[in-house]
Amino acid sequence: MDNTDMPIPMKHKTTRRAMGVAALILAILAAALAACGDRQAAAKKPGQAIASVNGEEITTMQLNEELQRANVASASQQAASRQLVRVLIDRQLLQHEAEKEKLDRDPKVMQAIERARALIIAQAYMQKHIGTQARPTRAEVEAYFNQHPEFFSKRRAFDMQQLVIATRDLTPEVKKAAETSTSLEGMVLWFDANKIKYARNRVARSTAEMPAELSARLLSMRTGQIFAVREGERSLLVAIAEVREAPVTVDVAAQQIEQFLVNKKNKDAADA
Repeated sequence: MDNTDMPIPMKHKTTRRAMGVAALILAILAAALAACGDRQAAAKKPGQAIASVNGEEITTMQLNEELQRANVASASQQAASRQLVRVLIDRQLLQHEAEKEKLDRDPKVMQAIERARALIIAQAYMQKHIGTQARPTRAEVEAYFNQHPEFFSKRRAFDMQQLVIATRDLTPEVKKAAETSTSLEGMVLWFDANKIKYARNRVARSTAEMPAELSARLLSMRTGQIFAVREGERSLLVAIAEVREAPVTVDVAAQQIEQFLVNKKNKDAADA
């Protein structure tokens, strides 16, 4: 008897429907697990991979961070990116070789890593709580300009001549000769006569570049007067050749003042 046209019993319909629902649920679960795995992989190594070194991926996020740290201009980023990718690859290779030799377990290396970690965390904390300081207003810039005429409106420039000698040669005799000499040329003759080696130099400094105490001292000295400055293993005999007016306007100094005030705000916030 042909049963092809016979109706399907209700029990079989229910079984087939259940099997179809189960298959659909399994497909949804499989897709969800795959998506979860992709999210975990992305969380582990975010960013699109651009290279692989010994199975370790180098991503666009790492490259972008290097570009940001190097402060590369947008016009130069394409050329810089190629170079930085090579740098990242070389760094990864060196890291793998160092780990093979267990250098990452060296006490000094571990201490340096821990110090860097602590510094990064501390900086992140400071950045979170300090945030981005507001740019100084025009009124703040003008107020600072008017409060410090020695840096701006009444700025002076010093043209100075120097004789550079070894600090071991700055003996009491040399100091006495410098005090009694009327010019740096007189000291040159004295050095030649006493066979002391020296080098000649000429520099220009303004009151905006020096501490207020040093600026005041220089302004009180006469042209040609010699004074000594110790700088580690070398010492300088300095004489002022010329003092001239070198004022700047608030518009010229505005950018410099703004940066100074931003730095001061950041320091004050950090201290607080």
